[in-house]
Amino acid sequence: MAVTLTVNGKQHQVDVPPDTPLLWVIRDVIGLTGTKFGCGIAACGACTVHVGGQAVRSCITSVGDVGDPVTTIEGLDPDGNHPVQRAWRDANVPQCGFCQSGQIMQAAAFVASTRNPDDRQITEAMSGNICRCGCYQRIHAAVKAASTGA
Repeated sequence: MAVTLTVNGKQHQVDVPPDTPLLWVIRDVIGLTGTKFGCGIAACGACTVHVGGQAVRSCITSVGDVGDPVTTIEGLDPDGNHPVQRAWRDANVPQCGFCQSGQIMQAAAFVASTRNPDDRQITEAMSGNICRCGCYQRIHAAVKAASTGA
């Protein structure tokens, strides 16, 4: 069955069953590999993308349920200069880097909707994203900087 998706501003016709996870369409059909597979049950956040501006776990989102445009890490800012991406670099967040695209996409959706959050709000917003390396203090600092324009 053909499904039409808009990913990073480009329309794609994909011939997959409508219950195919969005993650596999993004990675295996469209060929954008920045979105990572972590757990397959929406527990780790590595697969986070935006659908209609909202952070969603693409491993459990069926492609047939996606009606709004999808943004992946590759489409957040083609030059890698989204405020969250700049804050990530400034705070030296990545260690292994595996979780980073999901972390950044979660943070970008959060800062788009929440200006000047307190520490509790940041911790809560980022709580569904797991970092294998334990870079949570740097992640928190980067989200704070991006959300306050610091």
